[in-house]
Amino acid sequence: MIPSSELILNPDGSVYHINLLPEQIAHDIIFVGDQNRVEKITKHFDSIEFSTQKREFKTQTGMYKGKRITVMSTGIGPDNIDIVMNELDALVNIDLKTRTIKDKLTSLNIVRIGTSGSLQADIPVDSFVMSAYGLGLDNMLRSYLIDSISEKNIEEAFIKQTDWDLRKGRPYVIKGSNSLLKKFESNEIKKGFTGTAGGFYGPQGRVLRLNIQDADLNSKMDSFKYNGIQMTNLEMETGAIYGLGKLLGHECLSLNAIIANRVTGTFSEDPYKAVDALIEYSLDKLAE
Repeated sequence: MIPSSELILNPDGSVYHINLLPEQIAHDIIFVGDQNRVEKITKHFDSIEFSTQKREFKTQTGMYKGKRITVMSTGIGPDNIDIVMNELDALVNIDLKTRTIKDKLTSLNIVRIGTSGSLQADIPVDSFVMSAYGLGLDNMLRSYLIDSISEKNIEEAFIKQTDWDLRKGRPYVIKGSNSLLKKFESNEIKKGFTGTAGGFYGPQGRVLRLNIQDADLNSKMDSFKYNGIQMTNLEMETGAIYGLGKLLGHECLSLNAIIANRVTGTFSEDPYKAVDALIEYSLDKLAE
């Protein structure tokens, strides 16, 4: 039995942070970072059966073209993903009343919809990228046993090419869901290699008042190549989602609307339009 100090429940029996009961989520789940983006997605639904919010974790479940879908905001960063992924898994794979792991485990489909900046000139603003791999530059996932799921050859190449300082922790590379990559594949979307940073400023090479450990890291990441793989974009959740998803047995895919291109110095003239287009694309693919 899992102790109450490890699996914390609210008085109504819901899981602590995300404030949900098992029957309130669908098998297909969309993640967004921003709680205000939840309703930008569910406004397309035919109906909404459930809505709740606790802290930054807002959830709505409803129907879209005959498909039951849950949309949830995770907040920003790998630490929040650690909370959301573990608590979602608890909803479907742990009996919350007996606090025991179920004999038959459930695999969820989890699709992240986000925005990002492109690291390559040939990935223009307003285009879509789906992450074939997630590169984790944070240390969160290293708290788990990930050696059996990580792409060690790519990790080693990245460490060598960027002269990565291992005092910051060892980067990890996790592949996205093969089934979801195939489901979302089309001429409208590019496969990518997405970096996940543990912060927004220094970890992504931004300098305000503090100097950073490697002022050349961004240019090193831009030029990284391994067997045809190169970094396409940088954000703060994909690697953590892929890692925990694979460990827990869920199918995960990260999608990004490119609203800036750092190489060309361009920014989308209408980023909201780009995001809305990706939302509609994603909903239709899930409903197929």
